Amino acid sequence: MKPKEKLTGAIRDYLNWPIVLSMLLVCMDISMFLIDTKAGMVMLVYLVIYLGVAMVLYRYKRSTIIGELVRYAADYSQVQRQLLKEMKVPYGLIDMECRLMWGNNEFLSIIKNEKAAKKNIYRVIPDITPDILPKDEQDVVREIVHEEKQYRLVMRRILSEDFITGEVEDSDNPRANQLVAIYLFDETEVIEAKKQIQSQRQVVGLLYIDNYEEALESIDEVRRSLLMALIDRKINKYMQNIDAIIKKLEKDKYIIVFQQKYLEQLQTEKFSILQEIRDINMGNEMSVTISIGLGVGADKYLQNYDHARAAIDLALGRGGDQVVIKHMDRIQYYGGKSVQIQKNTRVKARVKAHALKELIEGKEKVLIMGHSIGDVDSFGASVGIHRIARALGKKAYIVVDKVTSSVEPILTRFKDNLESEENVIISGEHAIEMADTHTLVVVLDVNRPSYTECPELLTRTGTVVVLDHHRQTEEKIPNAVLSYIESYASSTCEMVAEILQYINDGLKLRPSEADALYAGIMIDTNNFLTKAGVRTFEAAAYLRRNGADITKIRKMLRSDLHESQVRAEAVGRAELFMEHFMFAECKAQGTLSPTVIGAQVANELLDIANIKASFVFTDYSGKIYISARSIDELNVQVLMEKLGGGGHLSVAGAQLKDCSIEEAKRKVKDLLVQMKEEGEL
Repeated sequence: MKPKEKLTGAIRDYLNWPIVLSMLLVCMDISMFLIDTKAGMVMLVYLVIYLGVAMVLYRYKRSTIIGELVRYAADYSQVQRQLLKEMKVPYGLIDMECRLMWGNNEFLSIIKNEKAAKKNIYRVIPDITPDILPKDEQDVVREIVHEEKQYRLVMRRILSEDFITGEVEDSDNPRANQLVAIYLFDETEVIEAKKQIQSQRQVVGLLYIDNYEEALESIDEVRRSLLMALIDRKINKYMQNIDAIIKKLEKDKYIIVFQQKYLEQLQTEKFSILQEIRDINMGNEMSVTISIGLGVGADKYLQNYDHARAAIDLALGRGGDQVVIKHMDRIQYYGGKSVQIQKNTRVKARVKAHALKELIEGKEKVLIMGHSIGDVDSFGASVGIHRIARALGKKAYIVVDKVTSSVEPILTRFKDNLESEENVIISGEHAIEMADTHTLVVVLDVNRPSYTECPELLTRTGTVVVLDHHRQTEEKIPNAVLSYIESYASSTCEMVAEILQYINDGLKLRPSEADALYAGIMIDTNNFLTKAGVRTFEAAAYLRRNGADITKIRKMLRSDLHESQVRAEAVGRAELFMEHFMFAECKAQGTLSPTVIGAQVANELLDIANIKASFVFTDYSGKIYISARSIDELNVQVLMEKLGGGGHLSVAGAQLKDCSIEEAKRKVKDLLVQMKEEGEL
């Protein structure tokens, strides 16, 4: 056997087996000698013959067997190399400088220009650059496009020692001994199939006519059927353009089903059906508006329908005349720019009042809280709910952590006129200690848990009631058993004043309580100039009958000299933007209610001619508070929502963290420019 022929592993063991067997036979022959000498001699003869034959075979056939193994390995290697070359998966090898070293037939057919690829594969496939090559043992996966086909690129780093025997050729440059294996998986058809499946997924929608009854009452009886027929025709024609199935559920409700591929088209045109319905004029004094809720992206049809129901509830809660699209992980809004007409009927208020009464009667105590940095509206409404709870024989407490200057005189007068000496004004920490399963929490003037006076309090009981007049957002109080949110209401105090009239055939308020509610309405309507409807004045009349004194209220709401100077300075330093928008910075340090002063400045700036909207920025407690006001030409609520805030069409605001006043101004200005470019201004 030649010295260079060395075998290892199972082959070596197999070829050495005759030696092991010979040793076994020698032992057997020795045993035979011990038993019988003649038998041992006979056995020895056969053993010598066996050993001779074995040695001859082992010596002269070993090299033959090894040669056969080498030839088999060579043939197998050729087959393997051929299979790799003809493999249908494109496969290639490049060095760390992105030079093509080798590629199989499929890979070369894709790159076509092999010569250029050998210089640098980036010339052929621009997406493969040195900076994306794998730096460790982890594979790199990328989605690339080459010659209008989409590929999944997989790159795997391999070391030359893995397939080249001997020492490393260049130990000073490890990259010289590294290669990158490239796999290209053509996923064009798969991606196209996914797109088709996605585009054919079902979208469920609910379409409601917001003001059906009110619109019919504003038109002659003979034209009512024509008005509804025209609305039906426009809705059906619009939906036919997107191959939708539409079915009328009730006189003012429709259900819609269409393919998701049409959703982008509707979004591009910003749901023109909203404007088409508003433009209908058959002699009706009131414009007809609709709301649409769409459920998108769920795997189950029923889940999409549930999303559509949640979306339409949100659209109606935000005032109607808009489209809300609820995806699995986000919500989109379209429209919502018109002023919602206040409903004259108070049936809903009566129903909510009876539901609230039952909830209060079923609990031992009531905890009432508004939003953080409470204002007159939130505190006045709290006073009204406190009166309801006391009238029903329940203990009630108002949660206030920080008393602002605007609320302080009203709070002081309320405490001085309490029926008992018990302190009903408590802190958030005290409220958390008091809350249990027998407690009702009433949230007023806010519907976002993060904006409440004490967010933790919401998790301490399973019974939460929400009363608010702000438009809803995707952030809402999840465990509310009763939610009364009316965005057309001027203030929460107005809503509470209506509810008071349906508790025990109308409650008799103390003058201090009536003053608190009346003051809340005055502040939120800017002395009955903003969002003051018929029901606003009816609520004010009810409070006046219960002893509200306008003179006392005016005295309580007066500000001191320093606050007046701060407002005057902010107005004096206001700047004009795009000819119709006023921007001002309110430097209210040292005042008790900086955010309230900012809101007052925003109201004052609207009194300037040709101003469509005003924005006042106040730096307070590490946040930038934005007060946005308009009259009727800009929906500031839509603009503030893009900054994470909310509010109403003409009164809105936002809070920005980790931001300077200049940065906040720039964000608002950029949004105004964007809205103008998109035709929303």
